[in-house]
Amino acid sequence: MRIAYFDCFSGISGDMITGSLLDAGLDIDELSAEIKKLGLEAVELKASKIVKQHISSTKFTVVYEEQKHHRHLSDLNEIVDNSTLDRDVKDKAKDIFLMIGRAEAKIHNMPLEKVHFHEIGAVDTIVDVVAALTGFKKLGIEKIYCSRLNVGSGFVTFSHGKFPVPAPATAEILKGIPCYSTDSKGELVTPTGAAIIASVAAGFGDMPLMETRSIGYGAGTKDFEHPNVLRVYLGEAGQGSIAGTIDVIETNIDDMDPQFYDHVIDRLYQAGALEVFLIPIQMKKNRPGIKMTVLAEPSDKDKLLDIIFRETTSIGTRIRKEFREILEREQKIIDTPLGRVQAKISYFKGNRVNMKIEYDDLKRLALEYGRPVKDIYSEITRYL
Repeated sequence: MRIAYFDCFSGISGDMITGSLLDAGLDIDELSAEIKKLGLEAVELKASKIVKQHISSTKFTVVYEEQKHHRHLSDLNEIVDNSTLDRDVKDKAKDIFLMIGRAEAKIHNMPLEKVHFHEIGAVDTIVDVVAALTGFKKLGIEKIYCSRLNVGSGFVTFSHGKFPVPAPATAEILKGIPCYSTDSKGELVTPTGAAIIASVAAGFGDMPLMETRSIGYGAGTKDFEHPNVLRVYLGEAGQGSIAGTIDVIETNIDDMDPQFYDHVIDRLYQAGALEVFLIPIQMKKNRPGIKMTVLAEPSDKDKLLDIIFRETTSIGTRIRKEFREILEREQKIIDTPLGRVQAKISYFKGNRVNMKIEYDDLKRLALEYGRPVKDIYSEITRYL
């Protein structure tokens, strides 16, 4: 699996994302050909090599003559819908515009359709979103991961006035994403950069196990005491494993009938939980309780929380993101002298390391032959 990891020690913006992809091998002519599909007048893309604090990087620039400074969400969607871009790029671009629009609407307490996109409505931002999505596709990137985001500090001035860093709309978009602030004065994460990475990243945190093939540096516009660049690693997922980020949902319960757990666990699995387990704990006032832990894909978190709050007596949960490595595996039907059984085989670095016979098959054969399950298992494994 081809993956990308963004190292955001100096934040992230739309032009820095595309600059890093160009620096890592994206062809500027191929990118320009895709951007022309937007049908925008007199737009030119430039990629120039510059040095930021002794680090060679690529500065991505959109050259155009801006005619209309204030756009609504419908204007951005119309530009994308009327283009000849691939459908998946169109849909994802509109998702990103919607994410920004909703954040602006909430911050300014106005209907979504009334939001003026101001700075983010400029041609360069429309191009930044489409260019980043095009870059991911052209480079064959199947999954994207990202570090924690350095948001900067201080204040930034927009058309609405002076705001703390991160800007309110950016902060709204970044909810649920791990961020931190340094003493670097200035805005390091833009609304566009935040929306792009929030929309495409499969997880945030430490660098996943991967074999790096290329590294790119996308230059930011401003200069700080640190190199204002975005670093991207492109490569393959770690040998023999599938990398991924999951949500770990935990809750402590001490006032629920234990018979109810059977129903709750069944519902959680039906809703997509990867694993559910219970651990006895001691709670306040020396009451025995249960810690229920649910492992889940981030996309399933909300519906699993809904089940927890509706079906249990929990009044709160703890949620954290954790990175996991999973061995590649396959299901196989195996013929043995005792009959057919289903087996799950796991591989690491191309070599078989584990094989597990399905217990239901072992039990079926044990009943059929009138023998202990352990004897059936021992005999079958001799033929594997």
